Amino acid sequence: MAESKGALIAKTVQKHAGRAKEKLLQNLGKVDRTLDDIFEEHLQNFNRQHQQAVRLQKEFNNYIRCIRAVQTASKSLMEAITEVYESGWSGHDLLYVQAQNMEMLWQDFSHKLGDQVLIPLNTYTNQFPEVRKKIEKRGRKLVDYDSQRHSFQNLQSNAAKRRDDVKVTKGKEQLEEAKRTYEILNSELHDELPALYDSRVLFFVNNLQTLFSAEQLFHSESSKVFSELEAITDKLAMDSQRGGYKKTNSVVKSNTLNSHNGNAVQRSAAETVNNAEDKAQVDGEKEKEKANNVAKSDDVYDIPVGATLAGLPAGALYRVRATYRYTREDSDELSFDVGDVIRVVQYDDPDEQEEGWLMGIKESTNEKGMFPANFTRPI
Repeated sequence: MAESKGALIAKTVQKHAGRAKEKLLQNLGKVDRTLDDIFEEHLQNFNRQHQQAVRLQKEFNNYIRCIRAVQTASKSLMEAITEVYESGWSGHDLLYVQAQNMEMLWQDFSHKLGDQVLIPLNTYTNQFPEVRKKIEKRGRKLVDYDSQRHSFQNLQSNAAKRRDDVKVTKGKEQLEEAKRTYEILNSELHDELPALYDSRVLFFVNNLQTLFSAEQLFHSESSKVFSELEAITDKLAMDSQRGGYKKTNSVVKSNTLNSHNGNAVQRSAAETVNNAEDKAQVDGEKEKEKANNVAKSDDVYDIPVGATLAGLPAGALYRVRATYRYTREDSDELSFDVGDVIRVVQYDDPDEQEEGWLMGIKESTNEKGMFPANFTRPI
């Protein structure tokens, strides 16, 4: 048993030494080598296909890791948002539902990328190492064949002088065995390599379509969720503008902007009038002021810093541009889109003014109505 093992080792060492010698002689140009231009073309295609598959696998693995990290971050962010969104605010329950929807979308997206894109890509890439081993074995058998071919040529030359037919016969058998072993592998690879190369088209079509479809669905559905979340916070903003979340128990519809100038003192003085004669006089002055249309804008409104007053049409106090979209909820309100220009005008009845709201005319349509001031900026 020991001799058999030792003989096997010696045979292996001799084989490696023989291949090394043959390659050295070929590299030095001392002996020729068997050439196969068609196989070399197949081999170049295989190498390129393998490199591209490995790179795609590497980059997609990195992409999956990033997606899962963002998934975790998104979940933490939505948990923080639902925590700060107080239970008494409008849309609290809806916001929680949309946060759960967002988490499910992330889970489904991550699952599809892993099971339907990454796993098939791994299977596709894992076939290359086995083919590579076969190519390397074919290369070794080609060297063995060339070595036997050169040895047989030497035997034939020497046999002509020494008439050693036994060695020639044995050499011929060894050459035919080496050639047969090489040609079997070579023939198989001539079939397998082109088939593998052609398979890349169908694989990438299916794999990339699955990826792009998963991406499109995720972003489409998540966009709907964020649209709902935006609508919830828009409603909260409008309720807040209407004074819905103030600690006071009443919503005062008055000329709130008067409180930004000296008119607050006038209102306070009017409220402290203790006799009917003085009150009647104040009311009479208000009616007279409205009837004569001579209310002074500086007494009713604060003109924002930066507002341009030149070139305004009659009745306009200043202009504003919409920075957010607003959809009216009542018939006396004004709807507008981002970028719309609105002329701020006086209320027909100053007592109808609400805190944080202005009266305006949209220049593109000449529609008139109330709108939240913080959805615009002066121009």
